[in-house]
Formats: sequence, C-alpha cells, structure tokens
Amino acid sequence: MAWLLLVSLAWGFSFGLIKGNLAGVDSNFVSFARMAFSLLVFLPFLRLRRVGRPFFWKLFFTGALQFGVMYIAYIAAFRYLQAYEVALFTIFTPIFVTLFEDMVSRQFNWAFLGTAVLAVAGTYVIERSQLLSQQVLIGFLLVQVSNLAFAFGQIYYRRLMKEQPQLKDAEAFGVLYLGAAAITALATLIFTPLSSLLLTAKQLWTLVYLGVFASGICFFLWNLGARKVNAGALAIFNDLKIPLAVTISLLIFHEKTNIPNLLIGGGIVLLSLFFNELVNRKQICSL
Repeated sequence: MAWLLLVSLAWGFSFGLIKGNLAGVDSNFVSFARMAFSLLVFLPFLRLRRVGRPFFWKLFFTGALQFGVMYIAYIAAFRYLQAYEVALFTIFTPIFVTLFEDMVSRQFNWAFLGTAVLAVAGTYVIERSQLLSQQVLIGFLLVQVSNLAFAFGQIYYRRLMKEQPQLKDAEAFGVLYLGAAAITALATLIFTPLSSLLLTAKQLWTLVYLGVFASGICFFLWNLGARKVNAGALAIFNDLKIPLAVTISLLIFHEKTNIPNLLIGGGIVLLSLFFNELVNRKQICSL
C-alpha cells in the first residue's frame, strides 16, 4: 500500500506539469516520448528467455492497452480541459477497476464496489457544479477511454503475473513498455507533424521526468503495489490522486478550485480507504 501512496503523490504533480509545461506539444508525441523513456529504464532488467514467447505477447498487448491507449487518450484530453478537470474526470477509474475484477473472477463483491462508489462520491463533491460544454464533453470522453484502458490493464496484469509466479515484475515489465512504445510510435508517425515539432529545454526535461519517473518507475511501483492489495483498496488509490492533484494545481500551478469542496471530498476519499481496510480485515479474520 505504501507504493500506491507514493505513486499517488508523484502523479498529483503530473497533471499540472503536462498542462503547464507541455502545452502546444503534440499529444501523441508526448505519449510516445514518455513510453520511450520508460522502456529505456527497464530494458536492462528485461529477461526475454524467462518471459517466453506466448507470455511475451500477452504482456505486450497489455502494455499497449494499459499504457499506450491510456496515454494517447489521456494526453489528448489536456487540449480540451484544465489540469484539475482531467484529474477530476478520472473519478470513474475505481468503478472500472472493481467491475473488471468482478468480471474476471466471475463474482460480485458489494463491499469493494461500495468503497469504490464512496471514493467516486468524494471526488465528485470537489467540483459537482461542473457543466459539460461541448469542449469539456470531448475531454471527458477521452478521459473515460483512458480510464477504461488503465483499469483493465491493472486487473489483467495481476492475473497474468499469477500465471508465472517464478517471474519477477522487473524482468517482465519492459515488455509492457515495449507494447506501449509501439502503439504510441505508430500514432505519432500517423498523426504528428514531425517537421514542425520543436521542444524547449524545459519541455525536454519535463518529458524526461515524466517518462523516467512518473511513468517508468511509478507505473512499475503501481503495478507492483496492485498485486499486494485487494481490488477495493486498488480502486480507492486510483481516486486518491485526484484531491492530491487538485491541491497541487491550486498551490503550485495556481489553478482555482473550491477549497471547502476539496476538503470535504478529500475527506470522503480517505474515509472510503479506511472503510475498505475494515472490510478486508474482517474477511481475513473470517477465513
């Protein structure tokens, strides 16, 4: 759980950095650059012989979906939304996480779904008066595509790694980034006007930070942490970054939001995490 909390804090800064430092840079190229840097971080740890060919392709397509499709849609949403709006519209991720877990395991857990719904309610309180203009609606739909891809990837990765208990996460994780780099590279080649692409030193260092740390290291820690908690806790941490991101956008990047709603909504999210822990402990004690 400590890994998920650390990553949530790191991701809280990413929203403002993308909106503030990378405005005007093609979103597909930003997605590719992040995944390319992430791939470079984990290439030294990759063990293709231990992974094996059939499992390689499962990981490859998981990474293409969880990180590749997710980033293509997520970064594109910043053209239509403020940073805090992108963060807020990820409120549906925990619902997707819980439902995907139930679909895969062929059971329905009301307790875990309840904690996810409570977390969504908390983040909704932060900006419940948001009106959906046409521009915001496009951004909202892009974020939901991103949410679906990220949620499914988390759950499927957990299931895949249970099939290979002898395989360490670091030995396989590079394959995920390879899949993500491949699909974002394809999108960049098709849609990005590369001849007019110019980066400032600030933008380049922002991409390095986002690719190496916020994506490369943090996604590894996130998926590692996702294997150590139940689906309910995983759903909650998917939403904990939202009040963190809004707070950082307010204090560091000087965006505006409703402070009382932020405090109330953030408190509800923390309450949902506490409730989930109580449910989980009760289930463990009953075994």
